[in-house]
Amino acid sequence: MAATAARTPYEPVIGLEVHAQLKVRTKLFCACPTRFGSPPNTNVCPVCLGLPGALPVLNRAAVEVAVKMAIAVGCAVQTESIFARKNYFYPDLPKGYQISQFERPFATGGRVEAEVDGQELSVRLVRIHLEEDAGKSIHEGYADSDRYSYLDFNRAGVPLCEIVSEPDIRSPAQAHAYLVRLRSILTYLDVCDGNMEEGSLRCDANVSLRPAGTEPLGTRTELKNLNSFRNVQRALEYEIDRQRELLEAGEAVVQQTRLYDADTGVTRSMRSKEESHDYRYFPEPDLLPLVIPREQRERLAAGLPELPGARKRRFVDELGLSEAAAHFLTLDRAVADYLEEAIASGAEARIAANWVMGDLMRLLNDRKIGIADSPVPAARLGKLIRMIGSGTLSGKIAKEVFQAMVEEAADPETIVEARGLAQISDAASLAPVVARVIADNPTQVEQYRAGKTKVFGYLVGQLMKATRGQANPELAGKLLREALEGD
Repeated sequence: MAATAARTPYEPVIGLEVHAQLKVRTKLFCACPTRFGSPPNTNVCPVCLGLPGALPVLNRAAVEVAVKMAIAVGCAVQTESIFARKNYFYPDLPKGYQISQFERPFATGGRVEAEVDGQELSVRLVRIHLEEDAGKSIHEGYADSDRYSYLDFNRAGVPLCEIVSEPDIRSPAQAHAYLVRLRSILTYLDVCDGNMEEGSLRCDANVSLRPAGTEPLGTRTELKNLNSFRNVQRALEYEIDRQRELLEAGEAVVQQTRLYDADTGVTRSMRSKEESHDYRYFPEPDLLPLVIPREQRERLAAGLPELPGARKRRFVDELGLSEAAAHFLTLDRAVADYLEEAIASGAEARIAANWVMGDLMRLLNDRKIGIADSPVPAARLGKLIRMIGSGTLSGKIAKEVFQAMVEEAADPETIVEARGLAQISDAASLAPVVARVIADNPTQVEQYRAGKTKVFGYLVGQLMKATRGQANPELAGKLLREALEGD
């Protein structure tokens, strides 16, 4: 379906629930490892399998990284909070309940600031709470998958923080922008690795429609199985159109949970939507209240890094980058760190930004690697850009040197010296080349002298070709013009 929100009297109302796997070594209530990719049912113990008599012990490291996230987005971190049992039956939930937080979460309020289409977006948060993950049901990959589902409990008990937004989002594009900024904050803080493919970051969306300009909320549906930010946006676009068609036909929207099928681009009904009373929450009797003293909160707040919003503003104000460039370069902390290291190596900020967004990103995308695995370290790129600024290299030759840096893992100075690629900035060396270009192109020279000055670009191109791009372009143009106009 094509989105047509602008042509209807209905307004989408969207809230997002994001589950971020906390970047700690062990599970929330036991010492089992959280590493991804282990053989099925190897990262398990009596506690995360819910065996009789096993008791949970809270992971202090998981609490601290979750508190960092809450502080960073301006939540009120509660001195005392309570864990609860969320009761429901599903085969991948070995205990028959999930330990979560309900009436008294550890963090409430806060907001996430983002940008979409050049406009500021502020999304309020309801809460952030801690909970354990469930296991995983596997429905394919085995010879008898048409008859049986298999269970892997490696994820059971993995620590999550759930970040619940207010229904402040009004379009799929805003939802995408919010998620991009939220992921950026999580990764800057090292709270979560943000890997949606491995399930480290998962999102459910709640969406309803209401007549534009009215306050009451419409009947909402919950969307699940959203495994990328782009799929969140596509699923919302489809569901908004689906609900609009129902309302315009005089039919009712049914409150339900729906799955998004990325292959077909549609949502399908999964089950009726549960309410909180369906889970029969009650306080977890095996865990004491979670107490987070003021001194601990202050210590964690003091250790927060510069966040992406503040870093973007600094890149604009201090480095002179455009809003768009600063936004792109600060989404990923590793990219922003790389740029600053290149600048510290002597590169001019705006030129360095262009190289990182252009040549470097093309290289990384082609090789399908992250910037941490870049074959060109930031300091070497900084040296290359410094050589351009000093006149040692022309921009064109710098591209050739960059490719050699990728292939040979060498410094730009070494490559330039070995290949004789230094820019020619000596008038005496360029003078005979200028004379030869004039002698070899009499027709264009005559046209120029007759007033057809557009051919000057062609003559400059011939000069650059004759010097394999090593001539200083400014000096080459000056000498060529003088020679043409002096005869």
